[in-house]
Amino acid sequence: MSNELSSVAAAPGDRSNGGHGTSPQPGPNHTVSNHTVSKDTRRRVVTASFIGNFVEWFDYAVYGYLAGIISTVFFPESDRQTALLATFGVFAVSFFVRPLGGFIWGHIGDRLGRKQALSLSIVLMSVATFCIALIPGYATIGVMAPILLLLVRVVQGFSAAGEYAGASAFLVEYAPSNRRGLYAAVVPASTAAGLLLGSLLAALLSSVLTAEQLNDWGWRLPFLLAAPMGLIGRYIRTKLEDTPAFRELSEKEPTVKAPALAMFKTYRKQLIIATGAVLLNAVGFYVILSYMPTYLSVELGFGAAESFLATTIALASYIGFIFLTGIASDKFGRKRMLITASVLFVVLTVPAFMLLDTRNFLVIVLVQILLGGMLTLNDGTLPSFLAELFPTKVRYTGFAVSFNLSNALFGGTAPFMATLPIGMTHNQLAPGWYLVAAALVSLIAVLFAAETSKKPLQQV
Repeated sequence: MSNELSSVAAAPGDRSNGGHGTSPQPGPNHTVSNHTVSKDTRRRVVTASFIGNFVEWFDYAVYGYLAGIISTVFFPESDRQTALLATFGVFAVSFFVRPLGGFIWGHIGDRLGRKQALSLSIVLMSVATFCIALIPGYATIGVMAPILLLLVRVVQGFSAAGEYAGASAFLVEYAPSNRRGLYAAVVPASTAAGLLLGSLLAALLSSVLTAEQLNDWGWRLPFLLAAPMGLIGRYIRTKLEDTPAFRELSEKEPTVKAPALAMFKTYRKQLIIATGAVLLNAVGFYVILSYMPTYLSVELGFGAAESFLATTIALASYIGFIFLTGIASDKFGRKRMLITASVLFVVLTVPAFMLLDTRNFLVIVLVQILLGGMLTLNDGTLPSFLAELFPTKVRYTGFAVSFNLSNALFGGTAPFMATLPIGMTHNQLAPGWYLVAAALVSLIAVLFAAETSKKPLQQV
């Protein structure tokens, strides 16, 4: 797939193809770019965008899979259940600060440039993740241990609020006009790759280290990796110019002084559509790729090791599917892909959850691959859709606010909301119905959107 991304970087006839091919003639709805982009620059843009989201979700996966150990390190040992709940509570806090982060990073990105926002956010995120490995445990510094953990997670959540939106806008604004969907698909792919490597590393540490070693120091190792990865990402980003779209806008007119105010004043419809469209992504990602091992083992009584393996296989296939979806969205349009994803979830989710109850490993793997493939129709299209929905002057803000608001309200709470109805109704299909509801909201939102994939980015 990297070859695909490289080859499209110099697509003949593209208006920002580094001087190769025939430039299109200007027309009433087309602006010829004065900023050429080389293939090497686009490769570095893809790499820099990948690393930031990868570090973010690598941390989330490690924290989630090692939550049991982290709870023993940072909270009193008198009540293990309370300690574990507190650990997940700290995890949830990182989602609650995301809407605030969306406003602030959007302001920086639309006022000062995408490069400035992304270079700063990756430093904050990497340093905060690295600091988790350095915090002494409860046995050493008492109540300060969970307080410091909470503060670090708040910084992580705040910084992460700018990564997904910023990286998507960065890629879309650098991409050839006929490959914006493919380039933007790098962002959800990096998210899934970070989740996959984090979970695999947590499983590896659990298998090669003794319980005592893992509790004493082994759990800290994955968090230490954030520093070098983050430094590499920042170095690449500082060597890049800001996007052609942002530079062209800055040359023609001053940047908007208050992007959030401009967004609420002029682009309310786009904001509502975007927030609704994100709902399926927010709920689906956490239910299918994060909560599913717990659902299989706790609710259906499936083996923990088999549950993890099935989800890992589905996650790996998700990464492959996501690029195909990006290509398809460039060919068939964003709206058609998002509508297809929502309809498939409405029709197939509950039957798929019924098949999970067969407790047959092969069937479970195939069902999870199916659900993951359906999710990629949404996730692989969403970054380019959201970036194209807003004009350049408020693109970062519109994307960041809508994406983080929906994820804070429905993404971080998805495992809880999927589990709660099971206890209330004793119906193991409740998570499936919750996904159906999310799909219906996203479907309604997308139906009100205009198709943007074929339009010049400046005119969107």
